[in-house]
Amino acid sequence: ISNIARQMVVNALLALGLLVAILTAGIDLSVGSILAVSMCSMAILAIKMHVNPYLSILIGLGIGLFFGWINGILLTKLHLPHPFISTLGTLNVARGIALIITAASPISGFDRAGAPQVLFLGAGMLGPVPVSLFVLIIAYVVFHIMLTRTPFGRHIYAVGGNVNAARLSGINVERTLVGVYSISGLMAGLAALMLAGRTNSGFPNAGAGYELDAIAAVIIGGASFAGGSGTVFGTAIGVLLIAVLRNGLVLLNVPTEWQTVAIGLVIIGAVYVDVLRQRAGKK
Repeated sequence: ISNIARQMVVNALLALGLLVAILTAGIDLSVGSILAVSMCSMAILAIKMHVNPYLSILIGLGIGLFFGWINGILLTKLHLPHPFISTLGTLNVARGIALIITAASPISGFDRAGAPQVLFLGAGMLGPVPVSLFVLIIAYVVFHIMLTRTPFGRHIYAVGGNVNAARLSGINVERTLVGVYSISGLMAGLAALMLAGRTNSGFPNAGAGYELDAIAAVIIGGASFAGGSGTVFGTAIGVLLIAVLRNGLVLLNVPTEWQTVAIGLVIIGAVYVDVLRQRAGKK
């Protein structure tokens, strides 16, 4: 159970960011690459440059937030037709930067660099429970409160439900979307911190394809690509199902390439269920 919990933390944090994007009828394909550049930045600062670990962590989170903000600006200020375009571009930019700053090589040794804080958050234990699981629970509680008890949360649902009606009702749609994608980038940065602690390193290929598992978890959890519907609790269930599926395939000695096929089929099935749900709602 502890092993599954540790493995699902990264996907669970990314899924929270994807949830708020999908609630606005958007998507964020760049979270895996943002994770990589945030993770590598933390490693360079803490291990190579011996920057204070707390400052390294804050800068890593800030880089995730910055890339998410860029996604929001590209969508709202440049009026790109769909977040698929802007986040696809950011996906490549962030991945390229991660490869450049690390010379395409992993950087390991948070323990030797005197940064036990990173290891504690990513791999530490409080009794039998991983510290990262506590971080995850706090994040999910905060997101649940934000989406159900704050004006910003109501604005997110309103924009996803009907963007024109939201604009006419006085909601600042552009500010809401920039906030949503900034949050998604921040969650990618937090996921980078958890993965860096777990692997004791930063590597430029980290997070490759992770956005697919996160999207699958959100859709399986009941969110709709049409926007306006989805919950934190449903996303948690989706994350758990993906984690159990992944772990079960590993225990069954299913090759990695076939695991990828299985997840792809799950995504197709989840989207089809979403289509059926929308048709039923219209009827």
